[in-house]
Amino acid sequence: MFEILNKSHEGSDNYRFDIQAPLIAKKARPGQFIILRLDEHGERIPLTLCDWNMTSGSITVFIHVVGKSSLQMASMDKGQSILDIVGPLGNPTKIDNFGRVVLVGGGTGIAAIHPIAKSLTKAGNHTISILGAKTQNHLVLLDEMKQVSSEVRLVTNDGSSGTKGFVTDELRSIMASHETIHRVIAVGPLVMMKAVADLTRSRQIKTLASMNPLMVDGTGMCGACRVTVGGEMKFACVDGPEFDAHEVDFDGVINRMKTYTMEEREASEHYQQEHGDLCRLSETPEIG
Repeated sequence: MFEILNKSHEGSDNYRFDIQAPLIAKKARPGQFIILRLDEHGERIPLTLCDWNMTSGSITVFIHVVGKSSLQMASMDKGQSILDIVGPLGNPTKIDNFGRVVLVGGGTGIAAIHPIAKSLTKAGNHTISILGAKTQNHLVLLDEMKQVSSEVRLVTNDGSSGTKGFVTDELRSIMASHETIHRVIAVGPLVMMKAVADLTRSRQIKTLASMNPLMVDGTGMCGACRVTVGGEMKFACVDGPEFDAHEVDFDGVINRMKTYTMEEREASEHYQQEHGDLCRLSETPEIG
């Protein structure tokens, strides 16, 4: 059992959880993820690590309420325990002094780029973090991202914070003002990462996308998280989660993510009928 040390509501339908998991905190590296199961009847949920503390033995993850499992987790409180957590999983982000690195985080993808930005900045890179969300209320970790990035650019669809538009608008502006960008790392909705890859392809800027498709076991055995990269089948859990964004078949992954849409909606509705309207279901932020 893994105790919830702290839970906070981070605007809109986003929640932050600090969880006691000393063995994971000891081994965690930027870009890796965990898979948790809330109870014996729960599904396995992959969540990218936002932060960890080896001294206290805690890990930090963010969730955005979109379905039954996230509704259930959002209803849990400090002091309660999660049944299973396995991790850290996946290959860590390569950290080196590349030069100028742009990190693009959309929605709760902002939480995922936090440890990456922190490590890249510490390694001597000039890091520009683009944080995008539907509205100001959907943005997370603003203060924390300012502390670990050389620059932070905010983008919201409605203009309630930062620039009005999409993260690709801000990335296009950065590309126009800087002759050399050594690397771009994108974490967020598939449509956003696809748009980032389309934009950087013409400049041949090394671009990585952190893939979080359908996933079950997280160890490469089930094949549920398969992604076509450069015409070859890869597993996001063991080959990724980061891949060359210019080689990823985003359309294929987007279509596969729709496979269980009906079942997911039915499970959410059934859970809300049984437990009350704990949280308002949200649509995916339009941040591409």
